[in-house]
This record gives sequence, C-alpha cells and structure tokens, in this order.
Amino acid sequence: MIKIKFVIIYIILMMPLFGISQKEDKMVKTDKEWRASLDEMSYQVLRNSYTERPYTGEYNLHFEKGSYSCKGCDQKLFESNNKYDSNCGWPSFDKAIPGTINYVKDFSHNMFRIEVKCSKCDGHLGHVFDDGPKETTGKRYCINSAALSFKK
Repeated sequence: MIKIKFVIIYIILMMPLFGISQKEDKMVKTDKEWRASLDEMSYQVLRNSYTERPYTGEYNLHFEKGSYSCKGCDQKLFESNNKYDSNCGWPSFDKAIPGTINYVKDFSHNMFRIEVKCSKCDGHLGHVFDDGPKETTGKRYCINSAALSFKK
C-alpha cells in the first residue's frame, strides 16, 4: 500500500516534466500588470467585481455573429448564438462554453446570487440567474460588457 502511494505521488510530481498538467493553465498577473493591460472600467469589473451601469455597455444590444471572450485573458466564453435580449441592461447569454466559467456563491448586497468568473484568469464577469428563456436552458448569464471582447 505504501509503495502504491509513493508511485502515485511520484507520477504527480513528474507530470510537469513531461508536459502534462493537472489543471488548465491559469493566468496570473500582479495588480500592476492588470492595471497596465486593462482600461479602468474593465479593471474595476474584472479585478474588483464592479458592475457597470445598466444599458451603458458596448455589448448590451450587440447581436453580430461571433464569439465573446474574457477581456482579461482572451479565453472564449460565449457564442453569439447563445446571446439574447433580456432587457435587463447587460449582455445576456443562455449558455456558456463548457469549462470556461467558475461559479461562486455571492452573498453581497444582502442577496444570494451566483457570481460567474473566468476559469482562466479568475476575472469577475457578472452573475447567472434562473430566469432565462425556458425554451433553451432557463439560464441568464448577466455579463458586464467591460469584461468582454468580441471577435467576428
């Protein structure tokens, strides 16, 4: 039994030497690097969980075909065919690309919500709610435009 544990530990420790990772690559930057790479609003949203004012974001009523990525690390998060007009004031999606979102319980502002964060850079994106289109997923990913970039 001890030999088996030793072999497992040895394999885990040797994985990086053979280009095998235990987790997907994470993006880690200092606060100074984040400030240098993001505009002020995107920095506040992604790094400090700020929320932009409703109906002011660049992608609120944007419906071109393409994909939406995290503005912090460029990881693709949403496809345009999953975007819809929820009339909530922020870009809304009924589905995220699997594996790109981390879900965090959020008890701020005397409410219970589920915060959504980028799985690669841990940037705050917004929240997900269960009031989306019932004919699809029933989900509404309510996302800050300042957290996103768009590619046709």
